[in-house]
Amino acid sequence: MPVAPVVTPIRSGRRSRIRLVRRAIRAALAAVVVVGLTGCSPDSVSDSFLSGDNTGYVAADRAIDEIPAADRGEPVVFGGVTEDGEDFDSADIAGQVTVVNFWYAGCAPCRVEAEHLEAVWEKFEGEGVAFIGVNTRDQADTARAFAVDYDITYPSLIDVDTAEAKLAFAEAVPIQATPTTLVLDKQGRVAARIIGPIDSPSILTTLVKDALAETS
Repeated sequence: MPVAPVVTPIRSGRRSRIRLVRRAIRAALAAVVVVGLTGCSPDSVSDSFLSGDNTGYVAADRAIDEIPAADRGEPVVFGGVTEDGEDFDSADIAGQVTVVNFWYAGCAPCRVEAEHLEAVWEKFEGEGVAFIGVNTRDQADTARAFAVDYDITYPSLIDVDTAEAKLAFAEAVPIQATPTTLVLDKQGRVAARIIGPIDSPSILTTLVKDALAETS
């Protein structure tokens, strides 16, 4: 009899608790979060993105690459520590399709796409799909504030000090722009890459569905 895929317990229970707690405290902490986030004024690159220029960020028209199964490299083994101080290893989500999003709080297109990433995560919750962010510039407190402000319930690795996760992907797909979103197949190989902001859930939803449908 086929064995159902194991979904790591930390995901569903942790998600529910996080969602309830964050929604309860958002109103109370709104002023604090706004002050915290606006304490660091937007840089010129963020301003240029919001004004439609393309200085230092990927343009709004994305680059999307799908990699045929026969052309994919080895599974990517990666890990780190999340914004909540929890150890994470890709072995924890073995056998699942995985979405990996590289981001940081001061990145304007990362803020634009946050709600769409969360929407796709909620759509596939409990269906053999894992989501993990990789924050490349911030410390944990900034990442947590972002998650509260944008109601993000999946975890992110804090990669700024070690670049452990980013280096793990370097051979398969060097991460040269932020945001970049990867879809890993059930073997942990890079099946698709989106360079630039996700402006609706539809594209990522299709890529995840394609990866789930694969039989090998």
